[in-house]
Amino acid sequence: MIAIVAFFSFPLAAHAEGETIKGTLEKIDGDVREPVAGVTVTVESDGAEIGSAVSDAEGNWEVPVPGPGSYLVRLEVDTLPEGVALTDPERSELPNLTVRDNQQKTARFNLGPGLVTGNVSTLERILERFVIGLKLGAIIAMASIGLSLVFGVTGLVNFSHGELVTMGAVIAYFFHLSPLGPGWPLIVAAIPAILATAAFGWLNETALWRPLRRRRAGLISMLVISIGLSFAIRNVINIMFGGEPRTYADFAVQQPITFLGVRTVPKNLVIIGLSVAVLIGVGLFLQRTKTGIAMRAVADNRDLAESSGIDAERVILITWVVGAGLAGLGGVLEGASETVQWDMGFKLLLLIFAAVVLGGLGTAFGAMVGAFVVGVVIEMSTLWIDPNVKNAVALAVLVVMLLVRPQGLLGTKERIG
Repeated sequence: MIAIVAFFSFPLAAHAEGETIKGTLEKIDGDVREPVAGVTVTVESDGAEIGSAVSDAEGNWEVPVPGPGSYLVRLEVDTLPEGVALTDPERSELPNLTVRDNQQKTARFNLGPGLVTGNVSTLERILERFVIGLKLGAIIAMASIGLSLVFGVTGLVNFSHGELVTMGAVIAYFFHLSPLGPGWPLIVAAIPAILATAAFGWLNETALWRPLRRRRAGLISMLVISIGLSFAIRNVINIMFGGEPRTYADFAVQQPITFLGVRTVPKNLVIIGLSVAVLIGVGLFLQRTKTGIAMRAVADNRDLAESSGIDAERVILITWVVGAGLAGLGGVLEGASETVQWDMGFKLLLLIFAAVVLGGLGTAFGAMVGAFVVGVVIEMSTLWIDPNVKNAVALAVLVVMLLVRPQGLLGTKERIG
C-alpha cells in the first residue's frame, strides 16, 4: 500500500508559477470535436476588466490574473464564428471563478453546432448517436463485469469499484504524459495501468475483504466500508493528480471519417472493436476454462462448489484481479474518449450499477448486455432531450425493467423465504 501511495505522490503534470485562467474552446457535435479559433474571452474582477485573450488555432486561450481571488470569465458571444453556438446560451458568463495560489484555473464553455449545421439528415444523426452509444456501452461493460462477478462470488456491493476505473486512467496518464514518467505512447502506457489496477484488486482482496469475511463481517458493514474506501481513494487521487481535467496526447484530436455511412471519429471504432474483442475473450474464459467454470460455480452456489473440491478463496482472488484489471482498461478507454479526471469513475459508477442490475445481478454476460443497452439508450435520448439529463433516462429504463422483470435481462428468478 505504501508503494502505491508513493507512486501516486509523484507530480503527474508540470505547472507553471503564477495565477492564470485558461481554457480550450471546442465545438462538440456528438463525438466530433473541432477547435474554435478567433473567439474572445474576457476576465473581470469587481467590474473592472483584468484582461482578455483570443483563442488560437487549437482553441486555446489564457489570461494572467494578478493573484488569488474570485473572477468573472465571459465569452464574447458576438465573436463566435458562424455555425458555432453555446449549448446553454445563459452560460456565456462564469461568475465567481475562484483561483488559488499558483493555480492555472481552467474555465470551460460548452460549444456546439449553431444555426448552420450542414446537410445532416435525421437518419445520419440517429446512426451517429447509435455508434456513440455503442462506444459508451463498451466502456461501461468493461467496468461492470468485475462489479457483477465480485457480487456473484462474495455478495459484496462494492461502491469503490468506480475508483478502479479512475486509477487505470490516471496511471496510464503517468506513464504517458507525466514529466516523471517514461512518456510512452498511450497503447503501451495502458499495459502497466491495467497491471497496476489488477494488482490493487489483489491487494484489496488479500488485505481487506478476505480478513473481513474471516471475521464474519456482515454484508451491510462491508458495503459501508466500501463507501468509505471509495471516498478515501478518490480524495487521494484528487490530491495527487489534481482537480483539473486532462487529456491524453494520443488520439485527442481526430478528424471524422465515414464508416459504413456513419460519420464518426476513428477512436470510437477502435474502442468498440477492442472492447468487443476483450468481452469475447472474457466470455470464452468463463465458458471454456477451468478457472472460469469455477468462478461461475462459486457464484451459483459456493457451498456446493467447495464440496466439489473448488478452492473458493482462490476463485474470489482471481475474480478481484480480473475485475480490477478490466475496470482499469475501461478507465483508459474512457480517458481516451473524454478526459482524465479525479472523479471520472465515480461519475460512471451509477451507470455501471444500472448496467449490472439491468442485465441481472451476479452474471457477467448480463452486465455486458445491460451495459450496451444503457449506453445506447443514453446517447439516443439526446436526440430529443437535454444532454445534461441524459443519465436520468438510463435510470428510468432501469426502474421500468425492475417493475416488469425484477431479475434483470439474463438473471434467473429466485424464491425468497
